[in-house]
Amino acid sequence: MHLARQVSSVLVQRDQDGVEVPVAFSSTKLSPTQQAWSTIEREAYAALLGLQKYRNWIFGSQVTVHSDHNPLLYLTESAPKSAKLMRWALGLQNFNVKFTYHPGRANVAADCLSRLNVDDDSEPDLDCDSK
Repeated sequence: MHLARQVSSVLVQRDQDGVEVPVAFSSTKLSPTQQAWSTIEREAYAALLGLQKYRNWIFGSQVTVHSDHNPLLYLTESAPKSAKLMRWALGLQNFNVKFTYHPGRANVAADCLSRLNVDDDSEPDLDCDSK
């Protein structure tokens, strides 16, 4: 089982040919408590963190969040079961956001950033294909 130690986001913009071009990247290391969160909590946290980080660029625009966690699609459509998810769902209402499902292999940049193996004493392991 893969233990998620960080969450990441990638801000992309479509060019005139419809190709997604990366504009910015971010990754945040999770605390031991955050690492113990359920998958939907980590994915929701990553989405909200990314939206907040890029707020000045995206506020007022229709934003699509691509996630490899299908249950995240229902976060804004129904009442979440936990208080934490309910707070984050309310935070998402500040944005004009739509969630879509993309398997991890199709969401390469964010998937690779979230799987980086970074220790305080070593260089990051950038080989995302072997994870």
